[in-house]
Amino acid sequence: MLNTKEVILKSGISFGTSGARGLVTDFTPEVCAAFTCAFVSSIKKQFGFDTLALAIDNRPSSYAMAMACAQVLRQLNIEVIYYGVIPTPALAAAAMANNIPCIMVTGSHIPFDRNGLKFYRPDGEIGKNDEQLILTSNATFEPATQLDELTVSTLAAEQYVARYTSLFNEQVLAGKNIGIYEHSSAGRDLYADIFTSLGAEVTRLERSDIFVPIDTEAVSEEDSLKARNWANEYNFDFIFSTDGDGDRPLVADENGDWLRGDILGLLCAQLLNIEALAVPVSCNTAIEKSNYFKQVTRTKIGSPYVIAEFEHLNGQYDSVAGFEANGGFLLGSDIVFNGAPLSALPTRDAILPAIILLTGAKNTTISSMVANLPARFTASDRIKEFPTQRSQSIIETNKTSPDALLNKLALGHLIVKSIDCTDGLRLTLTNNDIIHLRPSGNAPELRCYAESNTEQVARAYVEQVLEKIQLV
Repeated sequence: MLNTKEVILKSGISFGTSGARGLVTDFTPEVCAAFTCAFVSSIKKQFGFDTLALAIDNRPSSYAMAMACAQVLRQLNIEVIYYGVIPTPALAAAAMANNIPCIMVTGSHIPFDRNGLKFYRPDGEIGKNDEQLILTSNATFEPATQLDELTVSTLAAEQYVARYTSLFNEQVLAGKNIGIYEHSSAGRDLYADIFTSLGAEVTRLERSDIFVPIDTEAVSEEDSLKARNWANEYNFDFIFSTDGDGDRPLVADENGDWLRGDILGLLCAQLLNIEALAVPVSCNTAIEKSNYFKQVTRTKIGSPYVIAEFEHLNGQYDSVAGFEANGGFLLGSDIVFNGAPLSALPTRDAILPAIILLTGAKNTTISSMVANLPARFTASDRIKEFPTQRSQSIIETNKTSPDALLNKLALGHLIVKSIDCTDGLRLTLTNNDIIHLRPSGNAPELRCYAESNTEQVARAYVEQVLEKIQLV
């Protein structure tokens, strides 16, 4: 017999901002089984379930990992419903509707040599306390002698399509010309059906059988150029894409300019008439400057922190939501939209903000809607293979000497007005520009976020900081 705590500890895999992440080579069948068994053990007494749902993204390693998870579940006499390759929010919505837990095998946007496991209780995504219960579980299980093939159910995919198409009794997107950058997204077989069902003309773009690690917070120059070329060639009103597991949207306006995820979230929240928001500290301050919401609470970066704040906001407001700088939109309460009920889905979702933005732009353009927001622009990028310990040391050392850090970054002409250490080191300057450094929670990367009154200045901050920080 194997012990979950011992196997997990030896694996070196830990939880990041959202889920357990690590190298594919570290996610052996025993490690996948240990995490699964520990998860079940941590919530079984509270929820008393006998069925669990599984789904995967398109990474080459994901199916074998799902088989390992399913094998140990059978040992535990738990029935497995396998939904195949679907978006994470589709899995979560189906499991919550059936009041059962689920596990998504995905590494989200990180490179394909890494993968991960994301866990949901019957009432939604696990929190940081649940993560600790998993890591400290002392359950036992038997190593698998063989991994059996899994039979796919299409029900979750069908329900996910219906969740959004049922909001409208007409072809509300008639006349809209939409491009879908499919690459290797887990939802690529569903998105065209959703948009065409609502009346849009859809063109599918660049489906790939090789996994493409799209990061919606750090869009590559190659993908930026692709979008502008597609918009020019096809005369699109809108281009839609997602990260690998379909919970973070990437959308471009009619000019092929990708929207920042927090700007997309802000527009969606306004169109849904949301009263209270929970957003990570890295999001654009246009949220507050819009003066649209009764309450905006800033959290650490990661959906578990946003979700934890929903509990407080739901006791005070009728409509609650959140979104992240990566664009993932979390609906924290049941609402009514267009006269139709829409149930809460407190996990990142890519389709909801895209559809709401498009329907809101029925008689205008996406770029016009963005232009009507307060003029605050954000940029972000990351240094890959930057040791997490080094990132943390830089941040800890400079919390008490931020002006000295600016000197090292060749930004000594600027003055720090305030410091926010909610997550990383976020410096607000006397000119109201913002520079924010933070280690990635999923990989050995250092991220830099910047905000200013112009996009050019924000980008220049990010480029200069990431260049100079390597010498600090």
